Amino acid sequence: MAELDNTLKMLKELTDANGIAGNERAPREVMRKYIAPYADEMEQDNLGSLIAKKVGDENGPKIMVAGHLDEVGFMVSQIDDKGFVKFQTVGGWWSHVMLSQRVTITTRKGEEIIGVIGSKPPHILPVDQRKKVVELKELFIDIGASSREEVQEWGIRPGDMITPYFEFNVMKNEKMLLAKAWDNRIGCAIAIDVLKALKDINHPNIVYGVGNVQEEVGLRGAKTSTFKIKPDIGFAVDVGVAGDTPGISPKESTSKLGDGPQIIIFDASMVGHKGLRDFVVDVAEENNIPYQFDSTPGGGTDAGSIHITANGVPAMAIGIATRYIHSHAAILHRDDYENTVKLIVELVKKLDRETVNKIIFD
Repeated sequence: MAELDNTLKMLKELTDANGIAGNERAPREVMRKYIAPYADEMEQDNLGSLIAKKVGDENGPKIMVAGHLDEVGFMVSQIDDKGFVKFQTVGGWWSHVMLSQRVTITTRKGEEIIGVIGSKPPHILPVDQRKKVVELKELFIDIGASSREEVQEWGIRPGDMITPYFEFNVMKNEKMLLAKAWDNRIGCAIAIDVLKALKDINHPNIVYGVGNVQEEVGLRGAKTSTFKIKPDIGFAVDVGVAGDTPGISPKESTSKLGDGPQIIIFDASMVGHKGLRDFVVDVAEENNIPYQFDSTPGGGTDAGSIHITANGVPAMAIGIATRYIHSHAAILHRDDYENTVKLIVELVKKLDRETVNKIIFD
């Protein structure tokens, strides 16, 4: 792999870090390292969400820009007498993308143990069963152990985190970036780079760059961080489904890698705030930032929790079109990342008290 620039080094550190819902310490520390130089204050809520505060106008509105730290993964549930590990999914998984994939089990002491997801081989299955997706209950993880006692000697216990085993890569087309955990370390990276871009800029508000916990299990961390911040406007930055691979019809998705940030008009967790949506579109067009509309009725983002906290927060989800989300490896386009940072920075510059009141009360 070619030498990485500073942005790619940050993206590699964020995505290579292992952190499922409830175990976000490693990616949180990477985000803390990168965002701290641009924050006036840093804190955590009691669930573990990281909150970086940058003050422009201390009397201005509060603007929340949130990614989430957790990735989809698994948890050790049982160890059988032969030393095979049974597991529970943490976040949404499709069984097709799990079988024969390598994983990392992280012990309480922090040791990382490699394994592979296995099942009965097709050679001994009846013909009708070979055509079916292998059910989760039939899957197990093989770590090369010979007994339950050996697994326990290695420090593995029920509740231990299991994550996809995969390393960040820049592809032959250097705009295309391949990694695990784009969902949603890319949102955390955007929060970092928004604060970085605002470092020496006066802005008419207070900006919060947030890394939420436990999004993949019900948008949970966003509830507590939003309650703590009490923002006037909220942006959840997440991945969205890319519709530019074979077999996807325009009815299912029209989003393409490289065509700009997705403005999510509707998903399973919220209807995008119309006043805020119109404002986002206007700012994108004024600054010649490409964008695309999308709706994801089968998924949600932290905006779903942000917008119904306290007495309500006008909120929008802004997505990065990404291929193969909720698998071991996903692909996104660097231009979409950079254009999303640019868009949110321009939004922050314009969100003074008068503009926020107009969005809320018009």
